[in-house]
Amino acid sequence: MKDYEHVVVWLDYFNKTLTRNKGRKLSKEKCIFDPSLKELIEAAKAAKLELTESDDKVRFPKRSFVRSGYIVLPKDGPKTKILNKISEKLVSKRAKQSK
Repeated sequence: MKDYEHVVVWLDYFNKTLTRNKGRKLSKEKCIFDPSLKELIEAAKAAKLELTESDDKVRFPKRSFVRSGYIVLPKDGPKTKILNKISEKLVSKRAKQSK
């Protein structure tokens, strides 16, 4: 049964190497190369979002041959706004690491 109070955020939404057809949800400027679940969790916490659940042993439906991961967050607005908040933190954290 569908859960309308939570949002599932997959790692593949932020993977710069994927096309939109393969599962990327945001523009390439808002994505990073090969994000990890740890980075996704840290970015969600930095964006002041409360994690409900996470799993790293699952496979994204459009790429069932590769292991991915996801986090579950309570829904407090449109999914795109939640994704944009997380992507800001992901990109800024990666930019700091590369310096």
